[in-house]
Amino acid sequence: MDTSRFESAKQSILSLDKGKAIEVARELISEGYAPMDIMNQGFIPGIQEVGELFGHGRLFLPELIIAGETMKAVTEVVDEALPEKQSGKKGTVVFATVKGDVHDIGKGIVISILRAHGLDVHDLGRDVKTDQIIEHAERVDADIIGTSALLTTTMPKQKDLEEILKSAGLRSKYKTVVGGAPVTQRWAERIGADAYAADAQDAVEKIFDLLDAV
Repeated sequence: MDTSRFESAKQSILSLDKGKAIEVARELISEGYAPMDIMNQGFIPGIQEVGELFGHGRLFLPELIIAGETMKAVTEVVDEALPEKQSGKKGTVVFATVKGDVHDIGKGIVISILRAHGLDVHDLGRDVKTDQIIEHAERVDADIIGTSALLTTTMPKQKDLEEILKSAGLRSKYKTVVGGAPVTQRWAERIGADAYAADAQDAVEKIFDLLDAV
């Protein structure tokens, strides 16, 4: 197979063209490329570069949001192509960007990878209230709750999650993962989270480690 075809997937993300990205995803699937290869070698490198451009001030928030929505649409297309044996439940994860925060590009990358590996992932989106996160985790019987905070002003919402879970007697029921640009290992330890994710790949590895321990 011509792996250079993955470049078209990457470029569709960088150009913020949702229609083109969906078209490329469907073409690659019809040509027989493996769903995980399409994500790992095509779309994910594209969204990672978008994140880097944003970090360097070369892209702005509206463009970041468009890229995230494009990635979400592509992920849905690729998810449908996963083999039946791969789509079986291996664990249930609930993700959300905390209340007051609308950045979710890193979260989107993690979700794409986890879904490609066959996990049942629920993306609650951006600016999500803590009680809504917990309610959804309860409803779907989640194993892990992951939260992202990209602003120092919204980081306390991750702490709120830990405290509310404890007060409700639910803390031992879930493993929690925290991430986001200002988040650190020290912060995760301070609030009592089970794991800290430095980046998307680290998040995936930490989540699988936590699932092995469930």
